[in-house]
Amino acid sequence: MAFSPDYRTYSAAPATTDVIDAGLRAYMLRVFNWMASGLLLTGIVALAIANTSLINAFYPAVMLPNGRIVHAPSILAMIAMFAPLGFVLVLSFGVNKLSRSTAQTLYWLFCAAMGASLTNIFIIYTGESIGRVFFITAATFAATSAWGYTTKRDLSAMGSFLMMGLFGIIIASVVNIFLQSSGMQFLISIIGVVVFTGLTAYDTQRIKADYVQFAYADGPDEAAKRSVYDALNLYLNFINLFMLLLQLLGNRNNN
Repeated sequence: MAFSPDYRTYSAAPATTDVIDAGLRAYMLRVFNWMASGLLLTGIVALAIANTSLINAFYPAVMLPNGRIVHAPSILAMIAMFAPLGFVLVLSFGVNKLSRSTAQTLYWLFCAAMGASLTNIFIIYTGESIGRVFFITAATFAATSAWGYTTKRDLSAMGSFLMMGLFGIIIASVVNIFLQSSGMQFLISIIGVVVFTGLTAYDTQRIKADYVQFAYADGPDEAAKRSVYDALNLYLNFINLFMLLLQLLGNRNNN
């Protein structure tokens, strides 16, 4: 295989390569299971808050002078919005210090916090359009990830370009907070979809390429911990792609 060491000088090469290939398939399955389980937890938390009285603690209804009712974010909602970033920073800076169980626990807490932060989409968009965009996102993600896993093309150069695009999107989004330009927001969403679709393919290939060096070579415990970090990268790609597609294709509520 392309990402395994050169065993051609050893008679046991086929067996060794088969072991690595089997381990890679099992590792990738573990990564995608972590990602899917995280998305499921995020969805459960978001739905639980949106469909119970808890929504009033996050987004209480406020009547404007003109009689219109809006849902303003409370302090709890603001905390929920920034909490996922805190978990990501802890996981990122603690990659070499955190134990396997700690990394896993932080991942679950991050996914739950992300669910709380996404509750407002059920206020802004119709449930039908949220479900439709989710399945569009899932199909796009699956196709792109499969291509990243199977392609023989080296996506390293594309990854560097996409990271520059990601920083550009972040800067443009911050600027648009003050400009409030719908045209700029539309452009950011379009470019963002391209960037995160590309990053999905790039990250999938990177995870595959890194398996021998960081997971197979360092033993099962390191592989178990690293699978959480790899799942986190794919999870973030999925969530960002979903939110950008929702901005483009979602139907807003009339309230």
